[in-house]
Amino acid sequence: MTTETKPSPRERLLEATATLSYRDGVGIGVEALCKAAGVSKRSMYQLFGSKDELLAASLEQRASAYVATLLPAADEAGSPRERILHVFAQVEQQAGAPEFRGCPYLAVQIELKDEDHPASRVSHRIKEGLTAFFRAEAEHGGASDPDLLARQLSLVFDGASARAGIGADHLGGLVSPTVTLLLDAADVH
Repeated sequence: MTTETKPSPRERLLEATATLSYRDGVGIGVEALCKAAGVSKRSMYQLFGSKDELLAASLEQRASAYVATLLPAADEAGSPRERILHVFAQVEQQAGAPEFRGCPYLAVQIELKDEDHPASRVSHRIKEGLTAFFRAEAEHGGASDPDLLARQLSLVFDGASARAGIGADHLGGLVSPTVTLLLDAADVH
């Protein structure tokens, strides 16, 4: 016999925040978050202190799972070129889902516009981690300018994610050829 434990108020708030802020934006109200989580506002403020802290904690909690869906495992075989292309294949796949709204970390940075906001700091760190991955793979692949290539790949990632997230474009047949051109131009193998 298995008994399922009900998620704690903290877990329910983090889940509701992740779901609602991704779907509706960071401007979602405290009342809506608490209602979706089945938690009182008093409890929310006791657990997190502010909505800003709740949003940052929600982003932080999902960061490792988000990164794991994008990046190949550290011990996964493949050339740097293949490892970089893997990231963009994941974005193309995710973008096909009807609930796809783009990169949640980019969306937070755009919506908040305040780099000192706790959620912006978490988002910035996650986005910098992706650029660092691109830079490391570019270096291993012999790129002529790994820093420039990493920035270019981040630009393509964010642009593709944003355009697909707002329904302005379909990524299939667009992103991988674009990234391939960048990798060819930088002599990445």
